[in-house]
Amino acid sequence: MSHRPSAQPLPSSVQAPSSSAQAPSSSAQAPSSSGAVAPVATDAIAYRLVRGAGIGALQAVRRPRRAPGPGELRIGIRAVALNHRDLMFADGRSGQGGPAIVPASDAAGVVLEAGPGVTLFRPGDRVISSFFPDWLAGPVTTAATARALGGSVDGVLAEEVVSPETAWVPAPAHLDPVEAATLPCAGLTAWHALFELDPLPPGATVALLGTGGVSVWALQLAKAAGLRVILTSSDDGKLERARTLGADFTVNYRRVPAWGAVLRELAGGEGVDRVLDVGGPVTLAQSVTALRPGGSVAVVGRLGGGEPAALDPAALFLGGKRLLGLMVGSRAMALRFSRFVETAGLRPVIDRVFPFDRAGDAYRSLAASRHLGKVVIAAGEG
Repeated sequence: MSHRPSAQPLPSSVQAPSSSAQAPSSSAQAPSSSGAVAPVATDAIAYRLVRGAGIGALQAVRRPRRAPGPGELRIGIRAVALNHRDLMFADGRSGQGGPAIVPASDAAGVVLEAGPGVTLFRPGDRVISSFFPDWLAGPVTTAATARALGGSVDGVLAEEVVSPETAWVPAPAHLDPVEAATLPCAGLTAWHALFELDPLPPGATVALLGTGGVSVWALQLAKAAGLRVILTSSDDGKLERARTLGADFTVNYRRVPAWGAVLRELAGGEGVDRVLDVGGPVTLAQSVTALRPGGSVAVVGRLGGGEPAALDPAALFLGGKRLLGLMVGSRAMALRFSRFVETAGLRPVIDRVFPFDRAGDAYRSLAASRHLGKVVIAAGEG
């Protein structure tokens, strides 16, 4: 399946990018069919952004290409998927301060060149990025998650990147780059919440909040694994779309402020097995209300605004309910997730695709919150 950059006009609330956010042209080349590296221009284009500077400060710059060192790969980026986290970095709510870095964490690309000692990949292989390049396997640790792409270290919104081979995962063979780019953060977070952290068995009921990247990926994964899904949104059109994607029940939370009790009744009166909570403080109390005794809330985000609702600890311990915090996932989890997507033949839901020189527009489209599924930047051919 091919995704071409969208040509449709932006909503009136979305402003065109400043001239500083327009990428100059470049001429990066993919490897030849024999695996040999074709000649390339001296420089490659990368976007840079200072934490808290705002979307308007996104700037395309030229930087020298470099050959990979021992254990490293030179990757030609073909697509970059945006996450709400990227908006939070732009407005200063996420990431670390300091000089400008290359933003964004989620990319699909092709190996252009392999450095000495590389054993996992070869030129021409299609790959996706690993959100935490140092979290290879095992339980989460401070050291493993200290570096996060596009947050504390350079990310992937560039024509090329050079990084260790262990910072990449094979892409599902059936996905094109635009689709594959959606896996590293939103997709892996959904997978982790459903199947890595206290895995849900077939027939379990999961509640999903909203129709952003994590929730839509979770909907697709849950249905592929035989789970029942209840999904909430404030948009009836998005709820209808969610039903076409397999949601068993949908609830408009604006019309039903006490939606936790409604979800509990929809799950047979006993409650749901798990809630994937992307809202954080403003939704957590209702998420706990929706649970069955012994159920759990996977806390995977904090997108909600407004004042936090009070959460009575008794709501947890009287029913043996649990809160499970998680951070995206390790490379080992990403490998399992990628294999599942390929085996199940899943294709992610893409909302809009923008060309590389309109990265600012892609950010603004995501900020408008009118999407269902992923907003992606097409960064190259192949």
